Amino acid sequence: MSKEWAPRIGAAGCVVIDNSSAFRYDPDVPLIVPEVNADAIEGFTKKNIIANPNCSTAQLVVALKPLHDAATIKRVVVATYQSVSGAGKEGMDELFAQTRAVYVADPVEAKKFTKRIAFNVIPHIDAFMEDGSTKEEWKVMAETKKMLDPKIKVTCTAVRVPVFIGHSEAVNIEFENEITADQAREILREAPGCLVVDKHEDGGYTTPYESAGEDATYISRIREDQTVDNGLNMWVVSDNLRKGAALNTVQIAEILVNRGLITPKRQAA
Repeated sequence: MSKEWAPRIGAAGCVVIDNSSAFRYDPDVPLIVPEVNADAIEGFTKKNIIANPNCSTAQLVVALKPLHDAATIKRVVVATYQSVSGAGKEGMDELFAQTRAVYVADPVEAKKFTKRIAFNVIPHIDAFMEDGSTKEEWKVMAETKKMLDPKIKVTCTAVRVPVFIGHSEAVNIEFENEITADQAREILREAPGCLVVDKHEDGGYTTPYESAGEDATYISRIREDQTVDNGLNMWVVSDNLRKGAALNTVQIAEILVNRGLITPKRQAA
């Protein structure tokens, strides 16, 4: 649908903010997370299309951007824990139906997902590619490079988990320059879109349950990785339906308006 209609709408003079993956890798279409690369939005005039990133990439780059500015990221290793809402209503319905079936001893049917999702995890999101990665994993790599820095090395394992709303990510980062966990914590506390909840005690971290219905990207479990020089680990959680989709789209529209990049047409006399 986007491939067919977005160019036609853009050619008619409207600006399209597209939530599909159709134009994310087009060099003439800016891929935007406002907290990360808002200035790149001006490139929309080439096609009148702006792309919204993949949900798991959006929250990742919100957390990475301020740290990259401070200490220059060399490499990122990500394991995602993605909720079923990332697969749409059908995914949520399947988790509900399978969970109920388990409790009442009915047969458990897998339709939307490749394996049972209730009380299980599935290390497979989107189609497999030739190198053994899935397209979801490739998206995290390609989009992070496009929005943040093409020099950053990124690898990802994307996993579907039996959670209704909210994506979580275990993120390992290697930096060029020294940065401590305390420094990272302070940087992220001041960063737009980030909310640090990182107490070293029971419950002193955020889970996807708490993120559902909220706009922030939550960051917890910030700690130094002793296996590499200048390494950090952290836990990143966000509502994938908000920051991963609808909220980010609205923020892009607000930039267009606030910067005067689009103006209403004059009313006919």
